[in-house]
Amino acid sequence: MARPQAPLVRPLVGFCCLLLVHYFILVTACPEADFGQLLNEFCLTKFKLDMEEIDKSLWCDWGQTVRSYREVTNCTYLISRKLDCYWPSHQVNDFFIAIHRRYFQDCPATGRVLKDPPSNILCPFIVAPILVTLLGTALVVYKSQRNEGIV
Repeated sequence: MARPQAPLVRPLVGFCCLLLVHYFILVTACPEADFGQLLNEFCLTKFKLDMEEIDKSLWCDWGQTVRSYREVTNCTYLISRKLDCYWPSHQVNDFFIAIHRRYFQDCPATGRVLKDPPSNILCPFIVAPILVTLLGTALVVYKSQRNEGIV
């Protein structure tokens, strides 16, 4: 039974090899030097200008930076399409890592600046356990001072 399957396996292996070669040609067809230079010239330059318009204290505010971030993402995608480069690629990842190290390094993971809640929310969470503790202590003392006869 193994003999009849052999003719089917050879074309399948050949087709898979052809697909792999085609994939590697497409991936390596990207002019990486030009790609990196264009990312810096067009995308990064525009992003820097957009970020300079925003006060540095607002860089961690997603509402202030989302437009610029979307534009730089679209810019990298369009350049990669024009040059027939794979997107995302290691160069695009390195590009965004550099942006995050420069502009978003001090931002919390959630993207929001951490701050204390307002007093009207915080106070009940502080006062309630204190009152319950005092009430429980007073109840124990009251019960222990009552002289009930032992039957």
